[in-house]
Amino acid sequence: MQTHKHMYKGVMILISIITLFACDGSYKDKQRLSLADEAPLAEGTAINLKYTDSGKVVTNLLAPRLLDFSNYEFPYQEFPEGVEVRFWDKDNKKSTITSDYAIRFDGTDMVDLRKNVKLVTSDSLVLEAEQLYWDQKNQWVFTDQPYRIKFKDGSYNDGARFDSNEDFTNFLSRKNEGVQLVETKENNDEN
Repeated sequence: MQTHKHMYKGVMILISIITLFACDGSYKDKQRLSLADEAPLAEGTAINLKYTDSGKVVTNLLAPRLLDFSNYEFPYQEFPEGVEVRFWDKDNKKSTITSDYAIRFDGTDMVDLRKNVKLVTSDSLVLEAEQLYWDQKNQWVFTDQPYRIKFKDGSYNDGARFDSNEDFTNFLSRKNEGVQLVETKENNDEN
């Protein structure tokens, strides 16, 4: 009888020690343990996020599905069924970007857009690519994949890769060809 009492007491002490060490971890560690391997922290459908500045909508993100992996060491959000992002500039002119897949990395503010990427700016510039990176922090876009840019006047540029600021006023392209329409004026000098 005494042996069973000591064994019971030993088991209770062991359970108490295990519980003490288990409760010592952070909440985030407990969250990770409660999730299935490689599972997102949260999932969302029919996403419609609006970012405002001074009461005015400046960005609207639409996506059929969002997977939030902010519980990972390198946190990110994945949009496996595509994304549409609408932007309004200070003059309330809208630009839109769409892709069949997107992923946004929290720590770097980088967005990786893939498959049928299409950007339409407020001044009718159309960029099409299979992949486009968007550095939100530095307001820079780039790709190392083939792309096509069509301008409002009908000219276009096909290239292998490019870097540019968000409004395409500082555009650097490599290995490109295209058609540029140039307006000429006759100079009638009177002598």
